[in-house]
Amino acid sequence: MAEIHSIGLIEVSSVATGYLAEDAMLKAATVQILMARSICSGKFLVAIAGDVASVGAAVDAGAAVCGPSLIEKRHIAHVHPAIFPAISMAVNVDPDHLRSIGVVETFSAASIIEVADSAAKSANVTLLRLHLAMALGGKGFLLLTGDVSSVEAAVAVGSKVAADEGMLVGRAVIAAPDRELFREYI
Repeated sequence: MAEIHSIGLIEVSSVATGYLAEDAMLKAATVQILMARSICSGKFLVAIAGDVASVGAAVDAGAAVCGPSLIEKRHIAHVHPAIFPAISMAVNVDPDHLRSIGVVETFSAASIIEVADSAAKSANVTLLRLHLAMALGGKGFLLLTGDVSSVEAAVAVGSKVAADEGMLVGRAVIAAPDRELFREYI
């Protein structure tokens, strides 16, 4: 497989169509499944990774079989490498090093990927968690950390990306967070 640096997402309103789209995506190109599952409100989300061309072909093939069930399709090329461990919740940070926490919340799971990518590229921050849809009514959220000014800058950039699409739900920057605040996530 070529270098993995792109993400594709398809969100549909039908679980059955979600499996159909996932199969079409896997048959169309050599991609890696990051997540394929039912999400809140009876929807289904497929997230894949791979090289730019493969992800583009897979997203197009998946969307082609969705018909009216398609809610959103998205291809994000050249994502920041911190996106992948944040989606997998494989980021470990010593709570003593949490100088500030930033949170951005979006109405869609797919849009939070672009928010996180923009935030990570805009400032010296660490992406802690990229949460896609589960137990959120189909929404997404991002947790990040760094010094206060970097977190403020990253949250501002990410929030603008979400707001420009009409997807911003909320945002927060917490300076000097209490150590216990995010212990279940870190």
